[in-house]
Amino acid sequence: MNYYEHTLIARQDISPSQIKQIQEKYTKIIENNDGSIVKFESWGLMHLSYLIKKNKKGNYLHFKIEGKGKTIRELEKMEKIDKNLLRYLTVKVKKLDLETDYFKKNEDTPKL
Repeated sequence: MNYYEHTLIARQDISPSQIKQIQEKYTKIIENNDGSIVKFESWGLMHLSYLIKKNKKGNYLHFKIEGKGKTIRELEKMEKIDKNLLRYLTVKVKKLDLETDYFKKNEDTPKL
């Protein structure tokens, strides 16, 4: 089995319940194709570097996946036709970093 990090950017105007539906939909696709979700992170609404399909912001969803190449091909095939998604990216990694939360709000930092 291979390890992958997969990030989705959903449109800025979708509701939290739709984001949950997107997460469940792609989790089900991964599990139905001999894969498993090791970790899921919702990074929230963030500014995009440039306009994508007339959107300035996007909702970021990040999956850490253990699976086969077939799993990723099926996942990306379904994402191509989803109108709620702006972009997606899959990166194959040798080892998953399960410790670091890059976009977690840190309460210990002083506010300026």
